[in-house]
Amino acid sequence: MTPTEPAAPAASPAPPTDPRVPGPSTAPIRPVGTLLIANRGEIARRIIRTCRALGVSAVAVHAPGEENAAHVREADTAVRLPVPDGGGPVDAYLDPGALVAAARTAGADAVHPGYGFLSENADFARAVTAAGLTWVGPSAEAVERMGSKTLAKEVARDAGVPVADALDPADVRADHLPVLVKAVSGGGGRGMRVVRDLDSLAAETASARSEAASAFGDPAVFCEPYVERGRHVEVQVLADQHGTVWAVGERDCSVQRRHQKVLEEAPAPGLPEPIRRRLHAAARDLAAAIGYTGAGTAEFLVPVTEHGWGDPVFLEMNTRLQVEHPVTECVTGLDLVEWQLRVAEGEPLPDTGPPAPRGHAVEARLYAEDPLDDWRPRTGTLRAFEVPDARSRFAPLAEPGVRLDHGVEAGDTVGTDFDPMLAKVVAYGRDRRDALRRLSAALARARLHGVGTNRDLLVRALRHPDLAHADRRPEGLHTGFLTGDRLAGLARPLADHTAEDLSALAASLAAVEAARGSGVLPAGVPAGWRNLPSAPHRRRHTTPEGRETTTSFRSVRGTHLPEREGVRVLSAAPQRVVLEVDGLRHAFDVDRAGSRDGSGTDVYVDSSLGAVVLTPVDPLPAPEAAVDPGVLPAPLPGTVTSVEVAVGERVAPGQTLLRMEAMKMEHRVTAPAAGTVRELPVAAGDRVPAGAPLAVLDHTDNEGPDQ
Repeated sequence: MTPTEPAAPAASPAPPTDPRVPGPSTAPIRPVGTLLIANRGEIARRIIRTCRALGVSAVAVHAPGEENAAHVREADTAVRLPVPDGGGPVDAYLDPGALVAAARTAGADAVHPGYGFLSENADFARAVTAAGLTWVGPSAEAVERMGSKTLAKEVARDAGVPVADALDPADVRADHLPVLVKAVSGGGGRGMRVVRDLDSLAAETASARSEAASAFGDPAVFCEPYVERGRHVEVQVLADQHGTVWAVGERDCSVQRRHQKVLEEAPAPGLPEPIRRRLHAAARDLAAAIGYTGAGTAEFLVPVTEHGWGDPVFLEMNTRLQVEHPVTECVTGLDLVEWQLRVAEGEPLPDTGPPAPRGHAVEARLYAEDPLDDWRPRTGTLRAFEVPDARSRFAPLAEPGVRLDHGVEAGDTVGTDFDPMLAKVVAYGRDRRDALRRLSAALARARLHGVGTNRDLLVRALRHPDLAHADRRPEGLHTGFLTGDRLAGLARPLADHTAEDLSALAASLAAVEAARGSGVLPAGVPAGWRNLPSAPHRRRHTTPEGRETTTSFRSVRGTHLPEREGVRVLSAAPQRVVLEVDGLRHAFDVDRAGSRDGSGTDVYVDSSLGAVVLTPVDPLPAPEAAVDPGVLPAPLPGTVTSVEVAVGERVAPGQTLLRMEAMKMEHRVTAPAAGTVRELPVAAGDRVPAGAPLAVLDHTDNEGPDQ
């Protein structure tokens, strides 16, 4: 049947059909009563919310040790998945047989794969349908044809969709550079490397193969031309079992790190209408060519320069729900998970066509990672996780506001087994400026304690003029937005040194006030009480960047007098301090938390000046054992995937010594200076804790290895 996307009907006395209300159909409907969600975390909770709204019973699955995870607690029932011998928690979610068995155990009649894990695995789709269960997604054949990026390019070319050439790494020549090495299977930025010179092609290809094999079970890779400045624009597709295909608007996902999306928005800002129509038509044609059903996304790269927009090329099709689907839900009013279920049941899409977008929506992915440390994941226990501005959780917004889709709660431990994404914060506004402002404010006001995040980077990026004016100056927004000198500027803390000093003063005052209830002082005696002026209280703190700040104040008859000009204490309590600074009132919320490294007590101070993390400096520190300066410790827990040097080898500054995998991402351990490898206490395949010695170097003053 020919795909259709009819225009909206002309005005008439009869009201238009609401796309959220099913239309009449004579097709048999196979209702879903119990749904097994073959996933975890944020997306599992998102699907559970729609199940609740539809009256569908939700079944969760979990690995051992996740019995108290949020998605498990919220489901109607849950099944524990076995872990294969020698495997870890991630492997529990990668066994099709175990997941089908879990569905049978729970009496489920359908399976939703979410995204990631086995969501684009054709064998899993076949196993589900072979068991007589409904697969909430496209057919296994469609998954297979689009799951291989090289095969997907052939299908797209045959459908008349413009594509970029796919090259075998062995065939890459100098005139092809730069190229992007990509995994044939999977996505999410894993198994991807930019290569700018032929000398590094072999090593980067091998690295991409290793990461792809670990993430997707398939080491195959290919190369395609790398566009330095392009817009990543994708089209949301929704297709039923009766031949109707909708292009439900497009999203711009150009702000990325390590080829993985960080900010997404709908509609795509500044996209010329002719290109928008071409992309929508190409996405519909591609879906029709493979008999697609359900929700999916066709992704394109559109070159953009100061001279204008170039011709778009097809990148890949994701045969699943996208992480960034909430922005489309906000501007259309559709619940895409609900329509996934309806389509799987056999219901046709309304013949009115997709709803036109209204307003603008922007999504930010909140990661537990450090942008200034090569995006390395950060682990620990979340003491506080609050986004006070959020009006909705996991549900489409009917009017402007902030939505929060999150996989963690306060008290949860963030480890290295799974993806470092903590949450998606989404703002829906009347227009793009409204949405950007709402989102940056919501992130700035969030309370995130216990684990380092990319929050400050997100806020600065959302407020950057190149992003703010991307609808009028398209060339300012592109896939290289978070690179080079700009990255260093965007990733610096929102709180400047003055804010850090004032936050340290607030932390010191709060600590003195906390002594009131500690039993140290007699009843009725104010904290820090002095009958006569005496030596001031002096306290030192350090920030995560290593800056040390010293605060000093006197306490006379219960009144605190800071020794900082222009600062007056309006009130002080163990958890809240209010200061007047040069005539302006500032409130500081103070939370003394467990240390990030277990060695002491961290203090988290939140204010309108920016969030600050402080570590008190012990005035009488305990002696520490001497540390060999040549030891390179593991930056985080993980698995060593390769060792690229040998004992006795001379290395140059920045040379890769070994590679680790943690939180589904590869991390390089490099030589901090020139030297000779003295010891290599680890080998490929070793699982190591944070701080474990990975290599020992004897540093030298030479310029690097012999040429």
